[in-house]
Amino acid sequence: MKIWSSEHVFGHPWDTVIKAAMRKYPNPMNPCVVGVDVLDRSLDNQGRLHSHRLLSTEWGLPSIVKAILGTNRTLTYIKEHSVVDPVEKKMELCSSNITLTNLVSVDERLVYRPHPENPEKTVLTQEAIITVKGVSLSSYLESLMANTISSNARKGRDALEWVINKLNTEFEELKLSTRESMKSAMAAASTEN
Repeated sequence: MKIWSSEHVFGHPWDTVIKAAMRKYPNPMNPCVVGVDVLDRSLDNQGRLHSHRLLSTEWGLPSIVKAILGTNRTLTYIKEHSVVDPVEKKMELCSSNITLTNLVSVDERLVYRPHPENPEKTVLTQEAIITVKGVSLSSYLESLMANTISSNARKGRDALEWVINKLNTEFEELKLSTRESMKSAMAAASTEN
């Protein structure tokens, strides 16, 4: 078993980061996620948003890893459950693979919270527990997978920044379009009088 963990501070408020996290896929930074299906989404009686999603991923496993694991399969599925608590300002996301579980399990937990000293920033803590089962060189494979998770986490953070920029651009374009529409409507109204 190998445990990987990380902490990252985003220079954006919690609300902004959470909106981006909910729209993270697809993105050009992490093309290995090839599909996202929302299986269930609901609000509980405390106003928390619960989401269950199925992610389809294309694991880019090196040939040697495929040989050691004894599989050529690279399309894998991950179940993801997240809870967004707008009162506590906390989003917790847990995911685990549901493919190749006889060979490997990857259980990941992400928590987004406002920065304790600066509400204009958000802290992301991540942890992954990797267990390779029933093959020789399991600790070697777990270390390789931890390195891959670290690389993908970096891509995930870059993807969130990309989504935030995309959301900001969409907002600015909408604002500009609304202003232009209002100007046109006001000009048309003034010529009618």
